[in-house]
Amino acid sequence: MITFGRWLLFLCLFSTAGFGQQDGFHPGQLWPDNNGVHINAHGGGILFQNGTYYWFGEHKIAGGAGNSAHVGVHCYSSPDLYHWKDEGIALVVSHDPASEITEGCIIERPKVLYNAKTGKYVMWFHLELKGKGYAAARCGVAVSNTVTGPYTYLKSLRTDAGEWPVGIQESEKKGILARDFAGGQMARDMTLFQDDDGNAYLICSSEDNRTMHICELTDDYLGFTGKYWRVFVDWLSEAPAIFKYQDKYYFIGSGCSGWAPNAAKSAVADSITGPWKSLENPCRGTPYQNKTTFDSQSTYVLPVAGKPGAFIFMADRWRPNDAIDGRYVWLPLSFENGKPVIKWLPEWDLSVFNTSPPGN
Repeated sequence: MITFGRWLLFLCLFSTAGFGQQDGFHPGQLWPDNNGVHINAHGGGILFQNGTYYWFGEHKIAGGAGNSAHVGVHCYSSPDLYHWKDEGIALVVSHDPASEITEGCIIERPKVLYNAKTGKYVMWFHLELKGKGYAAARCGVAVSNTVTGPYTYLKSLRTDAGEWPVGIQESEKKGILARDFAGGQMARDMTLFQDDDGNAYLICSSEDNRTMHICELTDDYLGFTGKYWRVFVDWLSEAPAIFKYQDKYYFIGSGCSGWAPNAAKSAVADSITGPWKSLENPCRGTPYQNKTTFDSQSTYVLPVAGKPGAFIFMADRWRPNDAIDGRYVWLPLSFENGKPVIKWLPEWDLSVFNTSPPGN
């Protein structure tokens, strides 16, 4: 039986047109697109290209079934980060039961880069094969000639099969790392990072989420060079986001507590490959908010175009029992004493970066 509350929620999620599009950010609230429908791009990332932002994320459906992929990767575009146009499904799941991305598989945290050498848009995502739970621990790659797609699925793989991490000692060639040496290392929660020189890296939770791997991509961004680095060893972390500011690299991620939120982690390095220095929890709010990252989990840190030093922390407020009702928590990120800081604001807009300098 559909209760009144459930019916009301359904109406809000699928027809928020009466509220109109927003002229600012309202963390944790419904966020309507140009059609008045709550944006459906969870665990996402953003590509800025030719003056437009493109938001790619997991398309969810209602109920617990929405935790697996039944539609694909959704794309939205925006000139200003407030108003988003539905660009449709960039990567569509397959109806072929033999396909690795058949309906019912798990597609998480899609990210897209533009490769200037090939003129292609390349999408990577965490992929779990249908009916296998989280045992596959693979990453999938797809490519398109246009930013909004359609993207053509190419393959999935584990990372850097038959290769040892850069700088590893003989005494470290054991455990899960050695177990997965031949077939490739595990790749779960992931993100992409493109450096100023055009080199790109896939950063993922590996070794049963105990350690992060930073994996160098080939020049065409379609595979791995065989060079990778183990970082945050034994941190038990996921939900990585990496960004660069004043020639330093910053990491924000989370602990491992399933769908339940936990305290954010942060770190800094002079090189993308480390060594990384641990920093404190970047969240600033009530004690509860600090312990739960504002009841959300990191997915991406977005540099704001035209505003040097301005960054937006992007996170998801998961609703695993009704996945389509997941909300987005976007907050301004600043710096204090060289450390990233994220402060809770129930409502804000980009003018915050005009009045609050990014830090030192």
